[in-house]
Amino acid sequence: MALDELKDTDDIYTVENFQYIVNKDFMEKVKPIKVDFTAFGFKVSSGVDYSAGCSSCSTTGSCCS
Repeated sequence: MALDELKDTDDIYTVENFQYIVNKDFMEKVKPIKVDFTAFGFKVSSGVDYSAGCSSCSTTGSCCS
């Protein structure tokens, strides 16, 4: 998350008086996006499944970069 200016490739979403600028292509890959504010700051979650890992990850827990 960062401050940004609106571009032609972005959409604006307004939720509870906050405006979020999200790149259209990025949103298609990760939707839905959820932004929460906690005692520790912003928590951003999305529809991306990180548990799948990558095909070259080993079973010992190490992963490719």
